[in-house]
Amino acid sequence: MKTLIEPFKIKSIEEIPITTREQRERYLANAFYNPFFLRSEYVTIDLLTDSGTTALSSKQWAGLMDGDEAYAGSRSYYKFEDAVKEITGLKHIIPTHQGRAAEKILFTIAAKPGIVIPSNSHFDTTRGNIEYAGAEAIDNLVDVGSKPEVEAPFKGNMDLEKLRKLILEKGRENIPLCMLTVTNNTSGGQPVSMQNIRETKALCKEFGIPLFLDACRFAENAYFIKKREPGYENKSIKEIAQEMFSYCDGATMSAKKDGLSNTGGFLALNDDAMAEQAKVLLIITEGFLTYGGMTRRDLEALAQGFEEVLNENYLEYRIGQVKYLGDKLLEAGVPILQPTGGHAVYLDAKRFAPHIAPENFPGQSVLCELYLISGVRAVEIGSLMFGKADTNGNSQSPEMELVRLAIPRRVYTKSHIDYIAEACIETYNNREKLRGMEITHEVEYLRHFTAKLKFI
Repeated sequence: MKTLIEPFKIKSIEEIPITTREQRERYLANAFYNPFFLRSEYVTIDLLTDSGTTALSSKQWAGLMDGDEAYAGSRSYYKFEDAVKEITGLKHIIPTHQGRAAEKILFTIAAKPGIVIPSNSHFDTTRGNIEYAGAEAIDNLVDVGSKPEVEAPFKGNMDLEKLRKLILEKGRENIPLCMLTVTNNTSGGQPVSMQNIRETKALCKEFGIPLFLDACRFAENAYFIKKREPGYENKSIKEIAQEMFSYCDGATMSAKKDGLSNTGGFLALNDDAMAEQAKVLLIITEGFLTYGGMTRRDLEALAQGFEEVLNENYLEYRIGQVKYLGDKLLEAGVPILQPTGGHAVYLDAKRFAPHIAPENFPGQSVLCELYLISGVRAVEIGSLMFGKADTNGNSQSPEMELVRLAIPRRVYTKSHIDYIAEACIETYNNREKLRGMEITHEVEYLRHFTAKLKFI
């Protein structure tokens, strides 16, 4: 059949707000032109993030009722631990309330001034936790990964030549670990090939550097490997995921993505000494070893979510829904990052609004107009999120200026996606009216969450 259907039925619904342009102009101004300050009741379709916005299944809701809320030794934790170990094969599973908490624990142990943490591309909270510890986060993305208009099957890959050069330049003693983000969110939700994971591991092993996966979208990455990498077409998603994790020494995960849940995460380690330090920090900052800042019913939901996310029918629908939106935009001439990734469509703000300089945040201007037109909320991934000033105070911008339309899992139907496409097309047709922006207030770390802006 040609029609890709949702592989589920809807049992419960939630009303979404329908607002007027006049109302949205007021709401956006009161939010300082930053979508993070918008109240959810002012948002018609919310594409700010795919993190923690999943619709739970009936089996997950049943699991919530069955959660064992014991402070220590909860049976719900052991179900969660078994599910994670089955996929990752890693020895120590340390629960946290979300991914950035796992990153905080890891980099409190591993990062300090003078230390370098390489990755294919660090995402915002990973970079923030590294830099907050005084270390340096360095991206080593393959060159094609920063060319939105170029099609390639694995644009999220680590550039191994860049990584080797970095290790030789900085010294192995200053690199306690290497991160590999799957899928690569910053570069457009693009997958990393199994070959690249394997070769990154080999290079790290050559220098005695542990390899960690940022694994929040591991199942989506495994699906792309199955569909795009020769030799994996007959393997199950679970088998591919297990091989991915077999090459790593540890992992962080925001389970709010491919855990199909609204909260939760983990730090997984093989190193006993590091795990001992991490468990002490967990108790100090998050909670006891068998709940880690979560209700135990959330651990039940996660254990079930890790089973459901490996279902190939679900992943076909999930990736297909994102591709459907991307194809509609391409047909209308809207510039996006190609090919579409696993969890989002990324508008290419550089081509969308070439008259706006990077230091005036073209992506933020695009998403503001998108909201005013439609009530659709998106997020900027460009100079607001990753821009910096050099030692002379001059603005330094990332290679790409993107607007991410992150699709929540199992939440929106085809008609919602059609509405999003229409809104993006109308915004693009009005692109000459877009104006640059400037920051009126910012903080030192992760400024995009709380920055206040205005139009120039």
